[in-house]
Amino acid sequence: MDHFQFKDGVMHAEGVSLEMLAATVGTPFYCYSSATMERHFTVFRDAVAGLGNGAPLVAFAVKANPNLAVLATLARLGAGADVVSGGELARALAAGVPANRIVFSGVGKTRAELAAGIEAGILQFNVESEAEIDMLAEVAAAKGATVEIAIRINPAVDPKTHGKISTGGADAKFGIPWERLPAAFSQAAAHPNLRPVGLAAHIGSQLTDLGPVEDAIRKLGDLARQLEALGHSIKRVDVGGGLGVPYRRDQPAPPSPADYAAMVARATEGWPWQLMFEPGRMIVGNAGVLVSEVILTKEGASKHFVVVDAAMNDLLRPSLYGAWHDILAVRAKDARTVATVVGPICETGDTFADDRKMEDVRIGDLVAFMTAGAYGATMASTYNSRPLVPEVMVKGDEWAIVSQRNQPAAMLALDAKAPWL
Repeated sequence: MDHFQFKDGVMHAEGVSLEMLAATVGTPFYCYSSATMERHFTVFRDAVAGLGNGAPLVAFAVKANPNLAVLATLARLGAGADVVSGGELARALAAGVPANRIVFSGVGKTRAELAAGIEAGILQFNVESEAEIDMLAEVAAAKGATVEIAIRINPAVDPKTHGKISTGGADAKFGIPWERLPAAFSQAAAHPNLRPVGLAAHIGSQLTDLGPVEDAIRKLGDLARQLEALGHSIKRVDVGGGLGVPYRRDQPAPPSPADYAAMVARATEGWPWQLMFEPGRMIVGNAGVLVSEVILTKEGASKHFVVVDAAMNDLLRPSLYGAWHDILAVRAKDARTVATVVGPICETGDTFADDRKMEDVRIGDLVAFMTAGAYGATMASTYNSRPLVPEVMVKGDEWAIVSQRNQPAAMLALDAKAPWL
């Protein structure tokens, strides 16, 4: 469910007209609905409440959407943060996420990033290699700190999702092969500045089949019991995230949070450990749209092109993954056509939809790329020297710009001519 609805034929974000925002802010721009992300978080949080031992930690995957207003909205609801870089850690803290609700994941944390996490007093590092165990121990010793860690395993489970967002296969770069877990846990326990207290796994993103997820969770439980039999103490098990969202309105919806929670309850029955979750896309995906204006339409040899002012640098998913986003006219139209929707960048890959049956939009019309709240603005770039687009947040009838459009002058100010020029 989202809060982007048509009123008098015009798409609104909650109580705010997207036509009015386009006239005020300019296009393209991202628009986020507070009510949608608040609802999605609370539905997920309530679905998993009571699972495991004690209150579960729901740590929002910051990589999905690191906007400060988004993070602050979720922090007020009790969300933690799953961060994968020093920059994301800084954003989570600045947004008001308490350090004791922050988990630092990622396969290539630098010493500086490890030090930043220690200094902030975060809850836990999810370490992903034997080399990282030793590196973290050295940094912690230099800081005179003792840090709690979970070891992320590679469960060798096929998540049945797009290859570029699959993270749990045997050959993925993430985690430690599960067969090496006992030795890695003992390695960590031997360091006086590390306290290994948990396990973690994350098999992929945009998951629509809960079977592989259940397999990974059950494997985590088996491994945790093995470790306890070896004398180790387990406090927490991080079962990851990745629950899919409905990108296409003409296809069946993926499993709901209730379906997911029922599966987790079944897979973790009797577990004596606290559970941790890392949802990202399912919290913010449907909470955002990218609004763009049609620059022109043109006829090719066999295609009808709709050229919009948004481009692959603004929304990379279609070019990178071949991903589908529903494209709707902001002012609803009855006429239909078949169109290839493209941006102005000098790349054939700057294509949002190929021969798509859609509304017959014309020059000056506005379109909305739906379900763009996750992995949209966060993956943007300034390719072709195009500015990053603004981000707007709506709450009821109120709205605010929560990330400014960076103007050409600001972009130029970051460059400098070499002294010999």
